[in-house]
Amino acid sequence: MPASDVAAYDGYYNTTPECWSIYTEVLGVDFGNPVVFRQVHQLTVDTYAVQHAGGSHPDKSIVIHLCGLHLVLDRDHAPTGMPQLFQRLAATVEDWPHFPPPADMGPVTAFDVALSQTPEALIENVRAWAKSVWGAWRDHHAAVAAFVESQLALD
Repeated sequence: MPASDVAAYDGYYNTTPECWSIYTEVLGVDFGNPVVFRQVHQLTVDTYAVQHAGGSHPDKSIVIHLCGLHLVLDRDHAPTGMPQLFQRLAATVEDWPHFPPPADMGPVTAFDVALSQTPEALIENVRAWAKSVWGAWRDHHAAVAAFVESQLALD
C-alpha cells in the first residue's frame, strides 16, 4: 500500500499503517453484518495475524491463530467456537513453540477482501485468503496439528 499520513498503527503485528487501515475496514464489515461475523470473522482475524507474523509479534499469538486456521480449514470446526478454544490454550500453555514465518505469505491479502462488493463475496474472499495464507504455512501444518492434539482434547 502507498504511504499515507492518515493511517495509524500501534505496532503489534508486523505490518504497515496502510495495511492495518485496510484490515480495519474489513473488520468493520465483519462487525456490521451478523452473517459475515458468524461465518468468517474469526478467519479474518486469524488470517491477518499469521500473514503478519514476524518482528515483535509474539509466538503465542501466531500459534493460537495458526491453530484456528488448522481447526477451521483442516478439521471443519466452526469459526465461532475458536475463542473458547483459544482461551483454553492461553490459560494452560506455558511454553509456546516458535514457527518461523514463511518467506512468501501467499498472493491474497486483506486488500483483496476489502474489494468485495457483497457480503457473500466477502465471505468467499475471506475463505480464499485464509486458505492461501494457511497454505503458505504448509511447512508447519504437521507441527500445528500435533500442538493442537497435545494441548486440546477435541472430538
